[in-house]
Amino acid sequence: MDTLLTDLWSNIHDYYDSFVALLPKLFIALILFAILFLLARSSRRFSQRRLTARMDDPLLARFIARLIGTLIIILAILVSLQIVGLGGMAVGLLSTAGLGAFIIGFAFKDIGENFLAGIVLAFNRPFRVGDTVELSGIKGTVVTLNLRDTQIKTFDGKDIYIPNAMVVKNPVVNYTIDGFLRLDFTVGLDYGSDYTRAMQVMLDTVNSVPGVLKGEKAPSFAITDLTASTLNLTVYFWIDTFDEKVSGIKLKNEAIGKTLQALDTAGFYLPADILEVKSYKDQRLPVSTDMDK
Repeated sequence: MDTLLTDLWSNIHDYYDSFVALLPKLFIALILFAILFLLARSSRRFSQRRLTARMDDPLLARFIARLIGTLIIILAILVSLQIVGLGGMAVGLLSTAGLGAFIIGFAFKDIGENFLAGIVLAFNRPFRVGDTVELSGIKGTVVTLNLRDTQIKTFDGKDIYIPNAMVVKNPVVNYTIDGFLRLDFTVGLDYGSDYTRAMQVMLDTVNSVPGVLKGEKAPSFAITDLTASTLNLTVYFWIDTFDEKVSGIKLKNEAIGKTLQALDTAGFYLPADILEVKSYKDQRLPVSTDMDK
């Protein structure tokens, strides 16, 4: 019994000596961890402000900022373990985390692909919230960019969620990124019309529509087609997509309506497709049938 107590006391004494020897390292590790923890919080707030200002996407900016803070905290834990002499445990944690990340990444490959594509789009985005775009053949307005997909609202009111990987891999058509959008419409005139005067009437009318840009973006026109019954004139004009008071659809409808009214007032004829009907009266039709043989 005395031997057991002596051995127990000896082990406790050894543990005590080891703990006392470890105290300086533990103190340094705690101080370093506290410093890195405060640095992680500051980095997260700073990153969130900068990313929000650059990406205009609070959700993704907040997530990336938290990811940066988490990585710094993980680094603080690993460094602290290394200081107190638990480097083997740190290596084991990294190995376990790497294996787990590999398994999870393989199981959720598509989700991970869309997530990484979302990060790429956040930093190098070909569109902004509110832009009119065409993604994978879908036209609409960008509502938001999430971690997995991009939300598009089509012009008929549908909400479509396109995976970010598809956005990265396919061409993106942005109609409004520079603030200007060109619209056009075509009018068919009779071949006997005074085309020069008609063009001037159309140009003056479109220029009078509020919202149509002038100067370098002034309206223009071109003869675009010679059909069987009409000579087609196309008018091109620009609008400012940053102006919330301007609606492209309403402005185009107004421009077409005023142009048609102005051409009618000026005496221009706008024919439909012409179908020629020839009367042979009592003459024999120039066709052959089985009865004629």
